Amino acid sequence: MHRGLIPLIHVSLWLLFAQASADLHLCTESDYHFEYTECDVLSSRWRVAVPNKANTCTGLPDPVKGTQCTFSCSEGEFLDMQSQECQKCAAGTYSLGTGVAFDEWDSLPTGFVTHGEVTNGGDSWTDCSNSTWTPKGDYIASNTDECTALLSYAVSLKEPGTVSFEYFYEESSIHFEFFIQNDQCQSTDSENRWMKTSEKNWSKYKVELNKGNNVLYWRTTAYTLPADTVKPVLLRNVAISGVAYTSECFRCKPGTHSAKAGSARCAPCPAGTYSTKGATVCHQCEPDKYAEAGSGSCKPRPACTNSDYFYTHTPCDSEGKTQLMYKWIEPKICNETIEGAVTLPASGEKHTCPPCNPGFFVSNSSTCQPCTNGLYSNGTACAQCAVGTEPVVGFEYKWWNTMPSNMKSSIFSRELRGSEHRVAWEVAGEYIYTTPGDQDTDYLMLMLNVPGYRLPQSLAKDSESSELSRITFVFETMCTAECKLFFLAGYNQWNNVVVEQWKGSSSKQSYSYLIQSNSTVGFTWTFQRTEEFNIERKYSGDIAKIYAIHITNVVGGVASQCRRCAMSSDEACVPCPPGHYMVNRTGFCKRCSENTIIRPEQPFGEDACISCGPNTRRNKAYSACLSDCTLDVQSRGGAHLHYDFSPLANVTGFHSSPRFTNKGLKYLQSFNVALCGKEGRMPATCVDNATGTGKEVKGYVCQSTVVPSEIRSQSVVSSQPFLIGDSLVGVTTDTTLSSISSPDWLFPSTSMLPDVIFYYKSSETTQTCKQGRSAAIRLRCDPALTAKYHITLPRNCSEGTCDGCVFHLLWQSQHACPLCTRSHYREIVSACIQGIQKTTYVWQQPLQCYGGVSLPAQKVSACVSLDFWLKFGVTTGIIAAVLLISVSCYFWKKTRKLQYKYSKLMMSSGGQECELPTADSCAIMEGEDAEDDLMDLTKKSFFTKIKSFSRERSSDGFDSVPLKSSSSRLQQDDEDSDEA
Repeated sequence: MHRGLIPLIHVSLWLLFAQASADLHLCTESDYHFEYTECDVLSSRWRVAVPNKANTCTGLPDPVKGTQCTFSCSEGEFLDMQSQECQKCAAGTYSLGTGVAFDEWDSLPTGFVTHGEVTNGGDSWTDCSNSTWTPKGDYIASNTDECTALLSYAVSLKEPGTVSFEYFYEESSIHFEFFIQNDQCQSTDSENRWMKTSEKNWSKYKVELNKGNNVLYWRTTAYTLPADTVKPVLLRNVAISGVAYTSECFRCKPGTHSAKAGSARCAPCPAGTYSTKGATVCHQCEPDKYAEAGSGSCKPRPACTNSDYFYTHTPCDSEGKTQLMYKWIEPKICNETIEGAVTLPASGEKHTCPPCNPGFFVSNSSTCQPCTNGLYSNGTACAQCAVGTEPVVGFEYKWWNTMPSNMKSSIFSRELRGSEHRVAWEVAGEYIYTTPGDQDTDYLMLMLNVPGYRLPQSLAKDSESSELSRITFVFETMCTAECKLFFLAGYNQWNNVVVEQWKGSSSKQSYSYLIQSNSTVGFTWTFQRTEEFNIERKYSGDIAKIYAIHITNVVGGVASQCRRCAMSSDEACVPCPPGHYMVNRTGFCKRCSENTIIRPEQPFGEDACISCGPNTRRNKAYSACLSDCTLDVQSRGGAHLHYDFSPLANVTGFHSSPRFTNKGLKYLQSFNVALCGKEGRMPATCVDNATGTGKEVKGYVCQSTVVPSEIRSQSVVSSQPFLIGDSLVGVTTDTTLSSISSPDWLFPSTSMLPDVIFYYKSSETTQTCKQGRSAAIRLRCDPALTAKYHITLPRNCSEGTCDGCVFHLLWQSQHACPLCTRSHYREIVSACIQGIQKTTYVWQQPLQCYGGVSLPAQKVSACVSLDFWLKFGVTTGIIAAVLLISVSCYFWKKTRKLQYKYSKLMMSSGGQECELPTADSCAIMEGEDAEDDLMDLTKKSFFTKIKSFSRERSSDGFDSVPLKSSSSRLQQDDEDSDEA
């Protein structure tokens, strides 16, 4: 039974299928398309028909043998799958043949992937999700923050091919690299992966690809902080060849066209024309409309305004005349015939041309020609430098009737295209100024090329102490919007670095930049009116003016004056000997006073001599003041302190505390310090290894920004180096020196020992620091600190500076202490024990010295015991007591006798007041012996005095005191004569 059902089921299914097939129509060419199967081991494949929609038709063509896997079509051709032969693309379309192209970036094309990565290794708090490449219509732009933005595209090539693209990369503070990984995950050569910066227009890049799978990577990383000043990398017109074929041609996008069949690419429409998609020709705009190059439509011409024309000065004619002339901005897009439009002003009257620029002379054709070597000029005629002088060679531009031959200008429009059709800066007699651009966001660039630099003969012998070159320019900006003027230095032929920038209106001022390397080959001034894109030109009246540009010591330059110098025996021009200055440019040299250096910018007159600061000495070349790392100061207590900082003389580097950007990227401020030392010392050096320029600065103190990175297998990347101090001002304990202040509150201290402060100054000036940067490094004694390099920054100014100009550092070390002397220790003497006494030496506390003299060893000496001195003292005391008692008795007895005499005198007066006894009696009472105890002025012996003290009293109870009067003497004399 089951065997009979099986055939019946098959028959039923066949009938159902036949009925279903009968309901479907036969497939036509519009119902299916052809594809190739995968290549087999024999490199062969089959062409099969694939329905566009399932179950819509029946009767598909049978598979047929396809072309060989190595088959491909040429540019401008496509593969016709019906005939399996290459055919030319029709007009209005294009094809790369064996490739694909991406020239429209309204959105990210299929196959492209972009994402952001953390630069410093994956900090969890860093958000780089939005740091990607962004489509902008005609191009795609990179990120501008500190994250890494990666753009990738994977392609499988059937044969070796190429990839080409255009990019605009003007910001050297961004790393821009392109590399490829193949099937074996092998990257391209690391030397070729780093893109060169663009000079002014889009740069083209092309590299070969290997057969098989290839992944293309475009990666950017910004290192300049803050990131809002960074300009993105722009990418467009990516084309890849090496795919087997393309089965269709692509229609030209609006604004482009292909006039003939078999085109490999579409050409842009010129200005004043437009085209739609798939156009074969460009159509002319109507007279009242206009279109920029590559436009897909025309726009009405606006009424002409004062911003649609500019003024210039014509070159001097054969009569030496020039005039002010007005010109429409080309291409002209405004209409001067409609209501409210302005017309072009008439040209001014002719007037006499100004003189040529210094170093040039007026030729017979009324043009300015440079003076030859050895000649100089003030702008009229060339003259020979006098004997004993040399020409001061350079370029000085202060008259602008024509654009100098080594200068040119151009416009770059980021939103549109590079504008090569006209200049961006126009001459105007006394200055050069910016003309209106196509858009307010255009970059108006003025470029000056320099072949090289060479010191003059009088300075070449002392090249180390002389500046190589200096560029100075006078400028002014007048803006109603937030305009920007950038000054860039070109360190090689493809890399420009922003040196300084000014925002908004700036009054007329001068800026000077020191050139330190012959690799600086050019300078660029770039003016942008606003960063806000707007179709209408609202700020065309915002302009930048440059009045004068002066650059010194230029190879191939001209001379505006001659430098007088001392003369040798062969009348060759030589400089004054070291330590001498030239007297009033006479060629005679005079010695400067002791411990002075020569001012490099003015080696003439007495003002050329500059005294060295406190505790510094000049070098042999009289070009700088040095410290030999020793110092003698007087302390607050009057003690003499001697310092030796030689252990701290080596170049020292340290980092500030970590800081973080808004994105979470960690960065640090790195300082290098060369504190002191004799001639030939190693200077502190800060290098820029981020931009590839190799720029470095050298001096006493320098700073750079350090960002942790894994780029180029480096642990950190250093950028933005600058000098804080290239000359030593002085070394002192004072908190102010030469207008540089280091207040005590920055680094509070409880020690009575003063800090020693090294003051440094830099000759480089900036817009903020018009007097240049400076540094004050405090050395503080800490004998317990064994670490040699313990340097900190002020707590109130974590960057090391509070105003951006004066930097403050505190260096604590035991080597910052004064050398120890005898006054820094004291002696302790022990008691005399058994005839022995010990003397021990200890340091005064708190200890405020290091090194110097050492503590003396303990001394042991003989001594006398305390018992001997006690016996000697008792004996001496007894003798002194006896003598004291004897003398006291003597004076007591004498006082009693005087009291008696006084009483006798009072009694003899008879009780009458104011009367004294007669002279004959002398107050001697009857019964007294006038001769007893006669007191006179004769000297008596000690024993005689003792005897008189022991006399008995008289009967009346008083002591008998004999007094000799004049009458008694006479009576005595009479008695003596009678006896005779």
